[in-house]
Amino acid sequence: MDAAIRVEQDGPVTTVLLNSPDKLNAMSRAMWRELKRVFEAIQSDSAVRCVRVRGAGSHFCAGGDIAEYPGFRFDEVELRRFHEEEVWGALSAMLACDVPVIAQIEGVCMGAGVEIASACDMRLATESAKFGAPIARLGFPMAQREAALVGRAVGESTARAMLLAAEVFGAAHMLAQGFLTRVLPDAELEDACQSLAQRVAGLAPQAARLNKQTLRALQSGEELDRPYSYADHAEHREGIAAFLAKRKPLF
Repeated sequence: MDAAIRVEQDGPVTTVLLNSPDKLNAMSRAMWRELKRVFEAIQSDSAVRCVRVRGAGSHFCAGGDIAEYPGFRFDEVELRRFHEEEVWGALSAMLACDVPVIAQIEGVCMGAGVEIASACDMRLATESAKFGAPIARLGFPMAQREAALVGRAVGESTARAMLLAAEVFGAAHMLAQGFLTRVLPDAELEDACQSLAQRVAGLAPQAARLNKQTLRALQSGEELDRPYSYADHAEHREGIAAFLAKRKPLF
């Protein structure tokens, strides 16, 4: 049986596959725990220069695996453990990852899918993709830290419509809100994401990691301890030397 979170390697590009297509890649508790483990491993692997997150089949992620919910959601202690340790554990591991992460979105991107996409750096989607978090129909709110993450990514007005009116939005709306980086015809998404991932992987990996650290610091209102510690790094020297020599840099 295939793992519910599958990791595929193509040189410096790692693909993280949400692999439960029979449930439209709805996230089980085990999948959340494994997603955390995968991103912690990526963070510690200096050979990885870019990550793609995508769903198996023709959908990104339909949300949480509701079939599991009666087993834990009605107990406050278990519900807290689920959101604070399992869900937020995975999302925070994604947010803490210094490697650039691209979300490849097609089909449905609901609830947990919007949260996972919100933890990515760039988001490309098909024209037919649909986005929402209609959990009000299930009788519960979005957990606080998850709501903060989604609100920052999709914008407050869209987050309120998703959560309070169970509205579902198309890709054009999400592009206009700044949530999506690009919207493409369905048949072009795979090639566009592969091309973007290879382009990112060809750039200076240390610069990418430092940029992500800087962006996190800016978001939290903190400052980096040594923001210019890269001064004598080989990548820094190579980039400048290659430009002056009018050649392609070798990172």
